[in-house]
Amino acid sequence: MSDAAANQPAGRPPRPADRLAEDVADVVREEVRAVRAQLADAARPAGIGFVLLAAAGGCLVLSAGAASTTVLRMLESFLPRRLASAGLTAGYLAAAVFMGASGLERLRAAGGSSARLADDVRDAVSATAARVVPAGSAAARDALER
Repeated sequence: MSDAAANQPAGRPPRPADRLAEDVADVVREEVRAVRAQLADAARPAGIGFVLLAAAGGCLVLSAGAASTTVLRMLESFLPRRLASAGLTAGYLAAAVFMGASGLERLRAAGGSSARLADDVRDAVSATAARVVPAGSAAARDALER
């Protein structure tokens, strides 16, 4: 028997409003259990899917590293090792600058919060470059003087 019926005096039938509230509460509880079970059933395959996507991303990073090593070894076959490393690094840097600039331009073109984000990223990159470039050129000078 429900809580509402248990609170009624002995021998007195439950009021229709109490009975309706009890029935609605029972239906809601059953629906919540059913939805919870459906979500749990749906989450299991989704969780496995997310794990598989993360593993695929890890494999992608490893394959990019392997491809980079292969290109470096090919460049080292006809260039001095330092020059091959510097050339590959410069190529990656040029590609990153081109793709980053293109991405920021698309964000600006989208307008609204995307444009503000593009401006914030541009400012952060400019500030970082202002600190890194002098330090990098000083390190390169030191390496060449050795």
